[in-house]
Parts: sequence; structure tokens; C-alpha cells
Amino acid sequence: MERRRDKAAALKLLRKLLKKQSFVPAVSVTDKLGSYGAALRTIGFSGRHERGLRANNRAENSHQPVRRRERKMGGFKSPGSAQRFVSLHAAVYNTFNVQRHLICRPRHRKFRAEAHNVWRDVTVAAA
Repeated sequence: MERRRDKAAALKLLRKLLKKQSFVPAVSVTDKLGSYGAALRTIGFSGRHERGLRANNRAENSHQPVRRRERKMGGFKSPGSAQRFVSLHAAVYNTFNVQRHLICRPRHRKFRAEAHNVWRDVTVAAA
């Protein structure tokens, strides 16, 4: 359990997150911690506030491949090195990750061959 999970900490976090947005979100999704509601009221958030255990699953699951890879690597030395890895990882992962369960084997082979050709062209151009 964290030492300070109070309204001031939630207010600081929410201000930081909302400042990065170019618009006011319609819905804010948080866990059931009461300090988030109090902080949103203090800020004057006019959108809907959803609370729930699994309401934020899409956001939580979107970075699982990165977390899995990070665990294998034993963590990062700095936020900068993590950012460099994540930006490169996303490009490579999206190139080679084909939803195998949605397509037949010959089409999967074709997609993989195209991905490898693109990868070869990019790495040759970069060298």
C-alpha cells in the first residue's frame, strides 16, 4: 500500500494528466479510490466520472507486450532508455504481429514475408 493516497496526491496526478490533453475528456475512468472523485470535484471536472475495478482494462492491457519485454530485460536504467525502447518496439511489434487466429495459413505466410521484406528494406536503408 502506498503511503499517501490522499486528495492532494490525486489532485497533483489529475492536473498533470489533464494538462497533457488538448481537450477536456468526456469521461474520466479511475479505480474506486475516493480521493479521485474529490480531486475531480476540486478541479471542476464537468465530464462523467466512472469508477470500477475493470473499467480501465483496455488501457491497462494495451501495454502488456512492453511490460512482458521489460520484465525479461530486467527493467530500464532511465525513463529515456525506456522511451527509446518503447518507440522502436512499437514499430517492430506492429510490423510483425499478425493476428494469426483471424487468417488462414497461406495468407499468414504472405503477410510475414511482406513484413520481412519491409524490415530488410528499412534496415538496409538505415545502414
